[in-house]
Amino acid sequence: MTKIGIIGGSGLDNPDILVNAVDRTVATRWGAPSTPLKQGTIAGVDVVLLGRHGREHTITPTHVNYRANVQALKDSGCTHILATTAVGSLREDIGRGDLVILDQFIDFTKQRAMSFHETFAPHQPVHTPMADPFDSNLRNILISLCERHGIPFHPSGTVITIEGPRFSTRAESRMFRAWGADVINMSIATEAALSNEAGIPYAAVAMSTDYDCWKTDEAPVSWDAILNVFSSNAKKVTTLLIDAIPLVVNRHS
Repeated sequence: MTKIGIIGGSGLDNPDILVNAVDRTVATRWGAPSTPLKQGTIAGVDVVLLGRHGREHTITPTHVNYRANVQALKDSGCTHILATTAVGSLREDIGRGDLVILDQFIDFTKQRAMSFHETFAPHQPVHTPMADPFDSNLRNILISLCERHGIPFHPSGTVITIEGPRFSTRAESRMFRAWGADVINMSIATEAALSNEAGIPYAAVAMSTDYDCWKTDEAPVSWDAILNVFSSNAKKVTTLLIDAIPLVVNRHS
């Protein structure tokens, strides 16, 4: 049976999208997830919602227990994961409020557990392929819905994930552009890697909220500016998720 896990990023973890929602407190071998699991349905499909940074946004990007989050969704029976995230744009043509259906990541984190495997069984090393970390079927569903709704979007993009919670220096921002990154955030590479290792198809909708700090003709990114873009654009992401859920079921039934 198909069950969809949704990991909501900053401002994009609205529990009101679920019907008959109930909380379930769970534990995993990695500890507790960021929030109790909010379980309900969307269009008759079982859905589990988890707020990445906690319901009051108290967990910093570095201190999110990503392993517990992914493990909790897997243990609850989730067969797919859709994630939302705010990102800074590293490209002129990715404007504020644009959505990006990510297809690649660059991991620039330094302090996180990036694997469920802390040891290997004797002579049984586990090395998860990561050439295409975002599931193509889920991405195609999201792309088709963006086209259907006329939402400004980009059908692919490389996200670079940094540690946070600080924003980049100008030198770092320029370096990330030179590396080929299109957008920047503080969470997605970690989640995508762990979801792949757990064998769960994963896709992420990124909302561009700012231009990081590489553009010198405007003020560098600030939290207040990010929140302003959220408030006027979050409905696009919510609509996308609600419409995607039944299509995921149909595609995999």
